[in-house]
Amino acid sequence: MLRLAVQLILIFVLGAFAVWLIVAVVFSRADNRLPWYLAVGVTYGVSAYVILPNILRMGLKILRRQSVPRYTVTADGLPGDPVNIALYGTQAQLASAFAKAGWLGSDALSLRSSLRMALAFLANRAYPTAPFSTLFLFGRGQDIGFQKAINNSPRRRHHIRFWALPVHRAQQTVGSASFWLNTDRPDTTEPVLWIGAGTRDTGFSLTQITFKFTHATNADTNAERDFIIAELRAAGAIGDAVAYQSGDEMPLGRINHYIADGAVSLAPLIC
Repeated sequence: MLRLAVQLILIFVLGAFAVWLIVAVVFSRADNRLPWYLAVGVTYGVSAYVILPNILRMGLKILRRQSVPRYTVTADGLPGDPVNIALYGTQAQLASAFAKAGWLGSDALSLRSSLRMALAFLANRAYPTAPFSTLFLFGRGQDIGFQKAINNSPRRRHHIRFWALPVHRAQQTVGSASFWLNTDRPDTTEPVLWIGAGTRDTGFSLTQITFKFTHATNADTNAERDFIIAELRAAGAIGDAVAYQSGDEMPLGRINHYIADGAVSLAPLIC
């Protein structure tokens, strides 16, 4: 009870500090130097992309749970897309499989590609190799990703991120924190497990808590998992898929709202 009370007090202090920093420091100084509309824009940018993400990371460290994740994690430390697909093979086989299904890779995330994505999004202009934001699993960002635009629009697309996992590690106990926090990337010229998180983008949204601009995603990730497996199967790129349950349940509260049954479809790549 004492530990919980201290945690709650620290979280409250962090929240109060964030509000003071945003209103009394950032906005106050910007308002004294810039027109009010620019002051609001600068305050939003600093708050959403600097202050709130760092405050959130500190808060999550205070409340950290050592449980097996069913979800990827955002750069801010929040639960991201659910893990729902696993494929077995080399990176060349993985890329060939999605190419046969008509999916494309993504440009590296940079200031230039982010600006191009923003302009394409606003103008609803095609950008078939648009970059992905970085999600984290096994202590590192995704190794590779693929996408398929819906009606040639940058606002709506099927997409999936993959993380490579050595087979010998996949056979270890997944209940230990070291299993999930090991950042080593295996040699992907050899067959490995490709752990994937697939979702369907549906439009524009703001992230909860930090209010960053992002894609809105369809809640039913089970349907997206089945769609991706069906695409690969129709292309003759995978063998039979078998459903397995992912790790132990992790309580997520109301941070993300996904319909996910926890099943991971595992299939061998045959390209």
